[in-house]
Parts: sequence; structure tokens; C-alpha cells
Amino acid sequence: MPEIAKQRPVFRNINALKDLPSYRLPPAGIVSILHRISGVVMFLLMPFIIWMFDKSVSSEMSFDDFTSAFSAGLGFVPGALIKLVVLALIWAYLHHFIAGLRHLWMDVSHSVSKQQGRTSALATLALSIGLTVVLGAKLFGLY
Repeated sequence: MPEIAKQRPVFRNINALKDLPSYRLPPAGIVSILHRISGVVMFLLMPFIIWMFDKSVSSEMSFDDFTSAFSAGLGFVPGALIKLVVLALIWAYLHHFIAGLRHLWMDVSHSVSKQQGRTSALATLALSIGLTVVLGAKLFGLY
């Protein structure tokens, strides 16, 4: 009697509208995606970063213009929007830096388990968000 071949699973393309909303990304995947997003944010806002640096170190008068931009704004751009952009830059830098340290640590230790990856990803998220909240509170004058 011939044996019946075992049915193998069929993998098809992911349907973005049906499959992605129900997909649970692990913390390491979230950190990886946010690492890329933070790098893009810093790259795209590089002209703003250069402008801020130039205004802050050129002269006393330009430094006054720099500090007044956070309260009075620049032209038609309100100061609150400038603070939000700077807050996004703070988060992007902190997350990118901490996630980069996480990757360096994983490369150096050569022993990454699923649990270590999850723990370090959660620590990366907690540190980057926590430090952003602290520095954001300082930026918005809460202390």
C-alpha cells in the first residue's frame, strides 16, 4: 500500500490589510524599527540641527535669537511647534544612541538568547522614553 504524502504548509504573501493589524511584533522588532525611524528623523532634521547649532554658538545676539525662538517662535512657526520638533530630536537621538549601545553589547557578548533580546529591548524602550520625558519636562519648563 503506498503511503500518502504529508501535506506541507503553504506560505503566501502577507495581506497588509488583513494580516498586519493582528501581527504582534516582539519588543526587539519594535526597537529595531524605531532605531531605523530615529535615524531617518535625525537625518531629515539635519538642516534644523545645523541651524540650531549655528545660532547657539555664533554670537551673544544670535544666542538670544535662538533662545527666543523657543518662546516667541520664528516667523509664522510658533514656539510650541519648535519645542515639539526639538523633543522629537531628543527622542530620536536618545533612542538611536541607546539602541546602538544595545547592538554593540550584543555584538561584543556573542551570547544573545531570546530572553536577553527581549529584556534588553524593553530596557532600551524604557530608558529612551524615560530620558525623553525628563528632558522634555526641562524643555517645556516644568522644572
